[in-house]
Amino acid sequence: MSCKVEKSKLSGNLVCPPNKSYTHRAIFLASLAGNNSKVDNVLFSDDTRATINACKNFGAKIEEENSSIIVTQSIGNGKFVPEINAENSGTTIRIASGIASLFSEKTTLTGDSSLQKRPMKPLLDALESMGAKCSSTEGKPPITITGKIKGGNVSIPGSFSSQFISALLITAPLTENGIQLVIEGNLVSKPYLDATISTMRHFGVSVQTLIPYKRYNIEPQIYKPSVFTVPIDFSSLALLLSAAVLCGENLVVIGSIGNLPHGDEVFIDILEQMGVKVTIEDDKLSILSPEKLNGGKFDLSNSPDLLPPLAILSLKTSSPIEIVNVKHARLKETDRIAIIAREISKLGVTVEEKEDGLILNFSSNLKGGCLNSENDHRLFMAFCIAGMYVGDCTVSDPESVKVSYPNFVEEMNKIGAKISNPEL
Repeated sequence: MSCKVEKSKLSGNLVCPPNKSYTHRAIFLASLAGNNSKVDNVLFSDDTRATINACKNFGAKIEEENSSIIVTQSIGNGKFVPEINAENSGTTIRIASGIASLFSEKTTLTGDSSLQKRPMKPLLDALESMGAKCSSTEGKPPITITGKIKGGNVSIPGSFSSQFISALLITAPLTENGIQLVIEGNLVSKPYLDATISTMRHFGVSVQTLIPYKRYNIEPQIYKPSVFTVPIDFSSLALLLSAAVLCGENLVVIGSIGNLPHGDEVFIDILEQMGVKVTIEDDKLSILSPEKLNGGKFDLSNSPDLLPPLAILSLKTSSPIEIVNVKHARLKETDRIAIIAREISKLGVTVEEKEDGLILNFSSNLKGGCLNSENDHRLFMAFCIAGMYVGDCTVSDPESVKVSYPNFVEEMNKIGAKISNPEL
């Protein structure tokens, strides 16, 4: 299934969806705390529903109320169903794997065909070093985990995914001995680790930072019931701001940034470096874009989800965009580096693919094309925005947005987008 996308001008107000990363973390932690813990402004999407279902299988009782969830019974206190289907969600399967190691029963964790290509071995090795029994399919899902781990000293490489470290941190306080964690090498996506620690703190658990992004100590503790409000999703906001830069006419994006760590907030700095003026007033963001953007060299090691929205801005630059240190984007839902290189070149941009990034050269001869998002939600949205700028495009797999932004096509069309809306 594909959408037809024509040149579009966007105007009016657009509400940014809630944050997917914080929704995942808050649901897991509220489910560990129980006692009517509540999460407000939840992003209800395929990914986050996979997390809700995982928590239910671990024994939590969760009620939905408008845009909130309430946990009336915590993980471990209800019926245990030893099978977790994380669907397409890497965050779900990785944090759930840590929680599974707290149970003496064997848990099987799997997902869709895309998730079954994503690495799990570093996390499984770490859990095994603390006494868990794990099996996998060449280091990838489906996997099985049998606990019960007691904690202790553990080391894990940081170059694959910060989600592995988040899984260990969330699990650590519930072990008998706590965990003394060493991160080997350079940690990617550092702000996501900050997000995990901040959310844990909100639920009453402290993490002792010995050396930032290298060494942590987590003593045995109990998660305390709390109410957590999910902020806006900066990964989605980056896409919406890219749409404003390429196609906006008095477009205003609405959403509270809050004071929690947001790795992708750096996108505002990137836009300003490219010559865009960003104004933030009373939870409203608007931009003033020049006729042509500056290019530049951008390090996305800590914010790999910015790769799609930044790459499509090459359609409007006056000089090349070089994106570096984002090799881990090849391990997302798809190999985003390779797919962006292949698909954006169809629009007339000359793209040089590097092992850890891209060089995108501006072009004065842009054209439409048939863009294949390979069922990757962020690529679908980015390619639609590119299509609205170039015109005469088709973009495959619109159903993929159910993962993070279920109403993307509908909401974009309300503000002037010309995206055919097949039955999703």
